[in-house]
This record gives sequence, C-alpha cells and structure tokens, in this order.
Amino acid sequence: MRIAYLDCFSGISGDMTLAALVDAGANWEKIESELRKLPLSSFRLEWRDVMKTGVRALKLDVIEESSAPQAAVQLKVIQHGHSHDHHHHHHDHDHHHGHGHHHGHDHDHTHGHDHHHGHDHHHDHGHHHEHRGYKEIVQMIEEADFHPRVAARALAIFAKIGEAEAKIHNIPIERVHFHEVGALDSIVDIVGIALALEELSIDQLYSGPVPTGNGYVRCDHGLYPVPAPATLEMLKGIPLRSTQVMKELTTPTGAGLAAALVKQFGPVPSMTVEAIGYGAGTRDLPDQPNVLRVLIGNL
Repeated sequence: MRIAYLDCFSGISGDMTLAALVDAGANWEKIESELRKLPLSSFRLEWRDVMKTGVRALKLDVIEESSAPQAAVQLKVIQHGHSHDHHHHHHDHDHHHGHGHHHGHDHDHTHGHDHHHGHDHHHDHGHHHEHRGYKEIVQMIEEADFHPRVAARALAIFAKIGEAEAKIHNIPIERVHFHEVGALDSIVDIVGIALALEELSIDQLYSGPVPTGNGYVRCDHGLYPVPAPATLEMLKGIPLRSTQVMKELTTPTGAGLAAALVKQFGPVPSMTVEAIGYGAGTRDLPDQPNVLRVLIGNL
C-alpha cells in the first residue's frame, strides 16, 4: 500500500502540506490545471525554494491575478480578518478558521472573532471579499468533475471544519459561512492537497503526533488560548505533541486534514521511503525549521 507520512514536528497547515507533496513529486502543473475546473477568480500558484533554519523547503503562495502584487501584500492583513493584529501569533500557516456567517469577520470563525492570527503564512491574498457558505463549497467540488477520490478527500476536510464550527458556535452546518476558509487560497490548498495525493497515488495517510503550539490569540470576545476552539474540536482523539513554541502551529485547515484523512498517528511506520518533500511556512521559528516533512513510500 502506498502511503504518505506527515512528519509535522513544526505543526501543519494547508499550504505547507500542499507544498510538501509537490516537493515530494506531485506534478504542480497538473494540479493547477485541475484546479481550473473550480469556478474561482483568476489565480496563479507561485512556487519557490526557501531556506528554513538550514533546510531547503518549497514555499507556496496563492496569488489572485486580478490584484497587483503590491495590493495583495497589503490586503493579506485584511483578508486574515483581523481587526485585532496579534502579530505575536504569527504562525506560518494558513489559518483558515471557518466561521459562522452571521458574524461578519474575515477570520472564518463563525464567531465574530476577527481572529487576526497574524499568520505567518502570507498567502498573498488579494481576495479579501471572497466569502462562501459550506453548501456552496460542497456544490462547487461535487460539480467540478474531479476523480472520485479527489472529491471525497476535499469534501471530507471541509466537512470536518464545518462540523467543528457548527458545534462551537451552536448553529446548523448549513449556516456555517466560511470567510477565510472560503477564500480562494484556502479552497486551492484543500482541493490541491486532494489532487496532489491522487497524483502521488497515495492510498492512506499516516502522521506523527500534532503540535498545536502555545499562547493566546485575541478575538472579538476576548483572549482565546491556542489552539483555537474549532481547531481543538477537530483534534479530539488525535495525539498531540508538547512544544515550547509560543505560536499557533496547527491551523484549522491542518487540523481538518489530520482529522479527515489520517488513518493512524504515531512514529514512522515500517515503510520503504521513496520520496521526501519539505513544505515551508512563512515565519522562522527560533530553534527549529518551520517546515512540514512528508515521506512517500510503501508499507
């Protein structure tokens, strides 16, 4: 059986995972071509090698083509919702907290959290007004004519995020309206991961214990401990790993991926490794490379 093992020692996010899978051999051109099946605004994927604490890793940025690069850089803060700039929270990841629509914050927390996790993951998003409901995202994926396993995996991740948000905010899942998670880059990350897994012929995912990070983030309702409520909800039943890093290491998208697709958590299984990929986050961590390492091989 062909598997992928997620060595998430510095946490996990959507963009880091997709970059790691491409770095391990998934064809980014085919992935980008398949993503064009979705009714999204014009975008391009920018891939570049970066160094993270001495380790070369692949960095992904999703750039909306209608925005000038300069505008995209400025708008990422707005996109991340976030009237509350807690830059101390910089995680290098795609913090996509899917949040309830009736609270107009950009931070997809269904709660009016304007959770400005100064994400260190600067997906240059110029698409700061792109909000979508859970049902709309499901319909979009179902109608895109993807390989059945691609659609099933993408829908499973969105379902985990939607269910967690619905529970935390005590609303039906049909009323969950994604702000940040519904934005173009987040959809690209999640569907792109499903496409990359298919490209690599992955039958099953395994993962190490998940580090969530530490500290607090300020939301509309006050200070919330890391991990944020919906992220922690998705991590129920999943082994967590202690870390001293005072940042949010695992994003809602990363937690949704782990909850939806990983079969088993623990040390590297008895596998024959054929390929290794490194996906970079944006920020630099003090004593470790901010990368997600993925091992591809057979059990």
